[in-house]
Amino acid sequence: MDPEQALINERLNKLKAIRALKINPYPYKYSPTHHAEQIKNSFAGLKPEEKTKESVCIAGRLLTKRDMGKIAFATVSDQSGTIQLFAKEDLMQDNYKLFKKLDLGDFVGAKGIVFKTKSGEITIEIKELTLLSKSLRPLPEKYHGIKDPEIKFRQRYAHLATDKPARDALIIRSKIIGEIRKVLDEKNFIEVETPILQPQYGGANAKPFMTHHNVHNMDMYLRISPELYLKRLLVGGFERVYEIGRSFRNEGIDQSHNPEFTMMECYQAYADYSDMMELTEEIYERVAKNIFGTTKIKFGENIIDFKRPWRRISMVEAIKQNTNIGDISKLDDSEIKDLLKTYNIKYDKEYIRGLAIETIFDELVQDKLIQPTFITNHPKETTCLCKLDRKNPEFLERFEAFATGMELGNAYSELNDPIEQKFLLEAQAKQLRAGMEAHPMDEDFVKALETGMPPTGGLGIGIDRMTMLLTGNESIRDIIAFPTMKNVKIEHPHEGEKKKDSKKGIKV
Repeated sequence: MDPEQALINERLNKLKAIRALKINPYPYKYSPTHHAEQIKNSFAGLKPEEKTKESVCIAGRLLTKRDMGKIAFATVSDQSGTIQLFAKEDLMQDNYKLFKKLDLGDFVGAKGIVFKTKSGEITIEIKELTLLSKSLRPLPEKYHGIKDPEIKFRQRYAHLATDKPARDALIIRSKIIGEIRKVLDEKNFIEVETPILQPQYGGANAKPFMTHHNVHNMDMYLRISPELYLKRLLVGGFERVYEIGRSFRNEGIDQSHNPEFTMMECYQAYADYSDMMELTEEIYERVAKNIFGTTKIKFGENIIDFKRPWRRISMVEAIKQNTNIGDISKLDDSEIKDLLKTYNIKYDKEYIRGLAIETIFDELVQDKLIQPTFITNHPKETTCLCKLDRKNPEFLERFEAFATGMELGNAYSELNDPIEQKFLLEAQAKQLRAGMEAHPMDEDFVKALETGMPPTGGLGIGIDRMTMLLTGNESIRDIIAFPTMKNVKIEHPHEGEKKKDSKKGIKV
């Protein structure tokens, strides 16, 4: 028998013993009055060995336990942090028998008075102990934290249970989303919801996940972007809309990519991409200030400053400044193809000049953009949903925001000419039929534009990458509660146990 299964069997025996004491190991409810950090902050002024008369009640997971006969110390963890418990047989009497049968990982409720130990640690002297949930499976690595990335992300619940910084990152993520909503709501944007299941995907050049709707006998797609539906709302009379939600792209997984990710997309009538630059700056600056109290955030070895204004530079100029290529816009196609070979850049699709230039930028320049930077004026072939630059029609009124070498957002002066849009989508559909990653044709979207859409600025910001950057996490998996993982078979410790009274569930 492997060591883990031996521990599980031991816990199953304890579960039987606890039931024999007429104790329900899985009660329905408990009412804590305080959290760990609240108690520690409220009673920080106590002198060593000083006791209070105030009773507190806390609930959380047991992380450590030091049994010394008739007394014991333990540590319990809740969402806010950890606090020490002190158990004494004389004070707890029969309740102490329950304490002796507890395992690390059990959820408990503890009621008692607060005191400060001789060594200065705020502690709860237990008067009453309640078992709230018996843990059958030991936490990996106990309370020291999970180091194996495979266990860390596959058993995310166990990782979060033993790693407060990991929980804190998800809490900060929630606060970031809340601050973004505040900015947009103040500017009279209306939060909306658009379909996740779509009969026609669109809004980006990406491979979708496909499913099938049985009732209508039709294939459907998980959205790769909410863009085309949000634009339909502008056609319908809304002037400022946004959505924060999941998008799905059938692509690989790496440090900054997960097939399921969260985007904020917003669209503002009578605006253009320069307005979206200002909005991007404001969102990042305000989120950083309101959550962290500063615009300067440490990421890896760099201090990133999100204070406005950010640097603005065209894609052509960025290539010129960061490589020996010079002005790439003046090179002919054969010279650009030679550059791809010279720099050993993978480009295994049909040659399209603008896409080749963008690929050269991605491979040679992007990782050099450490401080927040807007890369503007992308080649016209890079998207079919954007207006041409009003000064040079070889480029688009588009920007991508970068920091720490990572793309943070994307924005356009949105194309609203239905004739031009139809022509471009048809050209993209040809590329798609030829096996390239391209934007599909959406006849209904063109029909919407024919109805009339006002001049519009649109912006998409990746919530996952924003959270990575602001929390200093260099992997997207650290700031997603449940990142995508390959499926494996799970064996349960109680499989094979005799079931008694199916209405009441398993009894052991």
